[in-house]
Amino acid sequence: MAEEKKYFAHATAIVDEGCEIGEGTKIWHFSHIMPNCKIGERCNIGQNVVISPEVILGRNVKIQNNVSIYTGVICEDDVFLGPSMVFTNITNPRSAVNRKNQYAKTVVKKGASIGANATIVCGHDIGQFAFIGAGAVVTKNIPDYALVIGNPAKQVGWMSEYGHKLVFDKTGTATCPESGEKYLLKNGTVKKIE
Repeated sequence: MAEEKKYFAHATAIVDEGCEIGEGTKIWHFSHIMPNCKIGERCNIGQNVVISPEVILGRNVKIQNNVSIYTGVICEDDVFLGPSMVFTNITNPRSAVNRKNQYAKTVVKKGASIGANATIVCGHDIGQFAFIGAGAVVTKNIPDYALVIGNPAKQVGWMSEYGHKLVFDKTGTATCPESGEKYLLKNGTVKKIE
């Protein structure tokens, strides 16, 4: 008797051999999950998404339509990838030069959000709960809780874990208006006050 799948894949989706897909994950229309991917529990993979070989996704990763995630990318738990955003994996691609052994690694840390049509140039990590604005082009590492916009992406503020811009007082503290959680800005870094 065949083992029952614990995830959902639409009839038009293609899931290649050798993938590990967590319970409760949903893979929608025309998406392609390539060999040896590891996808956590309760992920939602939208329409027309390509996940290249050996990509790793944590739990509860939400991927909107038309996203390309290339080999070398790791997304930790609770990451949000907006519509049509894209990762790269080679810094100097040429059609006539095979650089498959030179893929650069990119890590998107827990709780980070990447807006629609943003581009993440490979080899740059996105910090925990960072917020990448729509259309931004990330060309450097992004700190935890940072809000960045533009091309190239520049930091314009800080975000709470609930996705609200933080306004710090003269003591360096801020409160999320939705959760009530407090944050401390000190020496150019933000930490949640436990």
